[in-house]
Amino acid sequence: MIDARHYMANESLRNGLEICIRALRPDDGQRMAEAFSKLESDSIYTRFFGYKKGLTDADYRLIREMDFTTRVALIATLIENGREIVIASSSYALCGPDSAEIAFIVEEDYHGLGIARRLLDHLGRIARQQGIKTFLAEVLIKNAAMLRVFAASGWPMETTITNDSLHVTLALTAGRGE
Repeated sequence: MIDARHYMANESLRNGLEICIRALRPDDGQRMAEAFSKLESDSIYTRFFGYKKGLTDADYRLIREMDFTTRVALIATLIENGREIVIASSSYALCGPDSAEIAFIVEEDYHGLGIARRLLDHLGRIARQQGIKTFLAEVLIKNAAMLRVFAASGWPMETTITNDSLHVTLALTAGRGE
């Protein structure tokens, strides 16, 4: 059984960069704030469907109190000048007995390297072991990169248009040959 709270995996990106995909820890608040401060406003809008200046008290509380049962968060980090920095984050939150809503954000300097796909794979592995059968996501129609990540996941995908976004459903119980 996967221990989501202590999850860690090393990955090599398309450009040869080595990253660590690991569980969010209670002491990651400052690293997450620093990562957030580097995001461009378009990335923030694409992820949160609105603008946000920084992490809120509720965000810090969520980081400190992540339960890894009803909510799981994984981050991608690398070592830069001897310091661990966050370059991407992902999470899922249960929204039904066997479904979870997922979300991702990757810092712009690291787009196109397969980080979101790798985060999705790792989240999927954890979710399936916890009995989750479906991932759900709301994606802005203009967010073609995230839609490509979902389409390339290997899991059957259905989409429904709702205003300016697509409701995406990934069936974790089918496909991929896992």
